[in-house]
Amino acid sequence: MEKNKFNQNWLHDHLNDPYVKLAQKEGYRARAAYKLKEIDEQDRLIKPAQVVVDLGCAPGSWSQYVRHRMRALGGGDVNGGINGVIIGIDMLPMEPIADVSFFEGDFREPTTDQALRDLVKKITGSTQVDLVLSDMAPNLSGVALADAARMADLAELALEFALAHLNPQGALLIKCFHGSGYSQIVEQFKRVFKVVAPRKPKASRDKSSEIFLLGRYLK
Repeated sequence: MEKNKFNQNWLHDHLNDPYVKLAQKEGYRARAAYKLKEIDEQDRLIKPAQVVVDLGCAPGSWSQYVRHRMRALGGGDVNGGINGVIIGIDMLPMEPIADVSFFEGDFREPTTDQALRDLVKKITGSTQVDLVLSDMAPNLSGVALADAARMADLAELALEFALAHLNPQGALLIKCFHGSGYSQIVEQFKRVFKVVAPRKPKASRDKSSEIFLLGRYLK
């Protein structure tokens, strides 16, 4: 009974969510696009000619926003392409997005990692990237400590990926949960980045414990 009530409440909130309606109107695959939009507008993360990697990208709303922003910044080719490189990686399939190169696989696997490096080098002549994004989150069990531990694991994986791929002036933006384990993630970021800042965009629901953590400029 409680589960049905929870599902009904979630559905009601979802259908009446202004960001859900806006995403449908503007063609984004998920309301999450507006979280990235707010952070980008505040921190000017996305710039022309960047190489951007979107970890755990499916269904693709963050990649869609990056493409939209790069097109708005201009400087693309005569065919309407973008001035930059967007690469999405996920173990789940994703419907294609124009100007986004997608790898279906685990970014921890050497073959996926090498394919990404090869693509970046082919396009840019370098293997370094400018911005790593991760909206990854675990499947929630409802057990706070277990969920926090899984979230911390994903944060650590994103950080390891960033360390292996970012150029020294690059940035990493990840999703976290505010609670157990969060302060340890912040400390890890502070050991690696010169600038570390939490972000809670308005599009992130008030009742959600999610918070985004931004690290810039490798030490």
